[in-house]
Amino acid sequence: MTRAVLVLYVRSARARWWRKHLQTLLPGIECKLWDDTFRSEDVEYAVVWSPPNGWLAGFENLKCIVSIGAGIDHVLADSLLPQHVPVIRTTGPDLTQRMREYITLQVLAQHRQVNAVRLAQNTKQWQPVITPPAHDLTIGVMGLGKLGTAAASSLQQLGYQVIGWAGSQHHIDNVKCYTSDQKQHFLTQTDILVCLLPLTDDTRNILCGSLFSMLKPGAGLINAARGEHLVEEDLLQALDSGQIAHATLDVFRQEPLPQSHPFWVHEKITVTPHIASLIDPESGGKEIARNLLAFINGEPIEDMTDTTRGY
Repeated sequence: MTRAVLVLYVRSARARWWRKHLQTLLPGIECKLWDDTFRSEDVEYAVVWSPPNGWLAGFENLKCIVSIGAGIDHVLADSLLPQHVPVIRTTGPDLTQRMREYITLQVLAQHRQVNAVRLAQNTKQWQPVITPPAHDLTIGVMGLGKLGTAAASSLQQLGYQVIGWAGSQHHIDNVKCYTSDQKQHFLTQTDILVCLLPLTDDTRNILCGSLFSMLKPGAGLINAARGEHLVEEDLLQALDSGQIAHATLDVFRQEPLPQSHPFWVHEKITVTPHIASLIDPESGGKEIARNLLAFINGEPIEDMTDTTRGY
């Protein structure tokens, strides 16, 4: 009897590492890379990150799609996506921990004005920077899924005042949470805005001039969600006017970020190369295998998504 095939689509130097590790974890399934030889009719599972439009539709017996990451917008962007096939996102404790670390690091860097200290060092100037204590700053977290909730909790434990905003009501200890119709009230309190929203039709381009104008003057911005959340020209204008004091960006509309892009050289922008919660084959593979085996066995899966809404 022919084994079911899992086909893996990930365009990175780690592709073969992914395949080898998944094959070890899933010995009953034949794991293939997208450019290996296999019969399309044998493919029952696809593990992907940003597959080409229409590629998934070529597997007529596909039973399940797994996103290599917490977001599934790159899957839903496929206009030919088979509607009957469930999609599982990949989260897990390691990915959540990495996001906690990244958001905490970047909030502290903006709060303690690390960029100003570096600029002074570059010109050999001794310029002590005095900053308020954490409890005098309000951090606003947009998006309260697993990653947003973890980040908000970590920041609150550091002593910051933390507020959250999401499309539906959430409850997080010691964090005041707002819903969609309370966005302006949420923003007007915020000193540093953290975006961890899912990418949907409602959130695309949400980080724009009108939103920036509602923030406290001189607010900070951290985007570790999706590049399509940000209207790039509006951010540049907000930085030039001083409405935004500094922006830390981990995600971009085009990745890798083109060398000619103005973000690279802007003194008020910190660029990181989509590393906030970078998933690796070891920990990510274990989570993917666990979810796939649960799916095969008909067990409930927390990370199964509503593909009609995207989250």
